[in-house]
Amino acid sequence: MIYEKINTIPTSEELLDKAFRRASRAKSGKVTRNKKDVTKAYESMIMTSSNIISDNLANVIRRFPNFDEIPTFYYELTDILVGVDKLRESLGSVDWASNKIHDISRYYIGKIRAESNPEYIKKEALGRIASITRSIEDELIFLNNSRNILRKLPDIYDEPTIIVAGYPNVGKSSFVAYVTEAKPEIASYPFTTKGITIGHLFNGGIRYQIIDTPGLLDRPMSERNSIELQAITALQNLDAVVLYMIDASETCGYSIEEQEKLFYEIKEQFDLPIVAVANKTDIGHKELSFVSYNISSKEGLGIRDTLNELFMLIENTFYTEDVSINDELRHS
Repeated sequence: MIYEKINTIPTSEELLDKAFRRASRAKSGKVTRNKKDVTKAYESMIMTSSNIISDNLANVIRRFPNFDEIPTFYYELTDILVGVDKLRESLGSVDWASNKIHDISRYYIGKIRAESNPEYIKKEALGRIASITRSIEDELIFLNNSRNILRKLPDIYDEPTIIVAGYPNVGKSSFVAYVTEAKPEIASYPFTTKGITIGHLFNGGIRYQIIDTPGLLDRPMSERNSIELQAITALQNLDAVVLYMIDASETCGYSIEEQEKLFYEIKEQFDLPIVAVANKTDIGHKELSFVSYNISSKEGLGIRDTLNELFMLIENTFYTEDVSINDELRHS
């Protein structure tokens, strides 16, 4: 995932403590029998402390992605959670501090050689380095908090996608587990109290991802907060179709009427193709006019036909290449 490699970002005091301890060790390793030796020892302190802080700050910037190049889906989620503009501003401040500290180091190393009081110059240099480092404390804290939030985003790839929607306990997770090649991944999600389920399957040599998003697409739109609604909108940046699942037996605890109402809300909210299926038909069900297929995730009834339509919708909506339906699916 694009934010996975971002390490914990230290505070300004942690940076200064690390840098000045290393600088003291660098000084202690120098011989100080005369003024020239003392000058070299102080040069080493200035260079060591500035390099440690400047390099650490540069690493912070390097580990964050280029926001102009990340997938639109992740860009939207990043903007919702922490704000892309605020991230850019904070990273810009850190970049300024890194460069400024490097320049200060060069300036004072040149100056200390021409001064009669090298200790005074050393103190002035370290004081300016400390002042600049402390000036970006708020930015470092914000970036670390953002890092902690963004690392929770699941691995969702820029590939053909099936988004599974529907009320809780209608069989969505069972469907994902049935059709995927391996045990689906359960990933945390900053918008929800439950982890989303992500699986993958192949058809015609093409890999598809299938996503169940509990907490986002399992209750009426009126019950969602603004962040959840924005997150739902971000899903539209994927090359996706929506599979809306209804519990035709009503054993999930929600009536057909409630489930049908949510179907039309999601259909209105999403500018994506949507297919409705009635699940648990092995238990019993009513015939529903807005449902395309009757299926059973438990027994595999109707699943192949459902997948064929989803593949065809993705192909016709997002791609021009001919994607043939083959026998690579498990349980076919």
